[in-house]
Amino acid sequence: MNQQEEIAALAILIQDLRRHKQFTLKQLADKIGRSVGFLSQVERGISRPTVADLTAISETLGVPTTYFYSEPKPKALPWVTRPNERRTLYYANGITDILLSPTMSAGFSMLETLLEPCAISGERHLSDSSEQGGYVLDGELTLWLGDEQPVTLYAGDSFQLASHSHCRYGNRSELPARVLWVYT
Repeated sequence: MNQQEEIAALAILIQDLRRHKQFTLKQLADKIGRSVGFLSQVERGISRPTVADLTAISETLGVPTTYFYSEPKPKALPWVTRPNERRTLYYANGITDILLSPTMSAGFSMLETLLEPCAISGERHLSDSSEQGGYVLDGELTLWLGDEQPVTLYAGDSFQLASHSHCRYGNRSELPARVLWVYT
């Protein structure tokens, strides 16, 4: 799938799940702290949600964020993913997540996150139900954990966060960054 097809697939998944869970646009928008107009644009593939928006949508609708990755392409080996088989989410604010794991039903999932210069996950903190860790492959990653001062990690640095940690992240540098994330 190309980027536009991936964005359209995400829009359909969000809208279908919202309707299945019997939420109106207004109810879901109120729960995630966004406007009805914005949510409508996301469901039509006109606007992209931030990482924080999609996390809030998934938590409100009772699914893991990984639910929103589009369907995988057929694989010759079910325990291997090749670059052209990977599912991708394109977020607002310059962040792209690529699902590296062959399945999401195992004990953990791996993502590669690409952060454009000055990219940010959103202004709101995320709270994921899974424990997570990461390894900075290239560039810089800044983490804001709760009310603590931001911490900038560089290529070769790693981190681990407890489940339900309140954090947000970004790339405050002028160069792209790549991070390998592992979620339980």
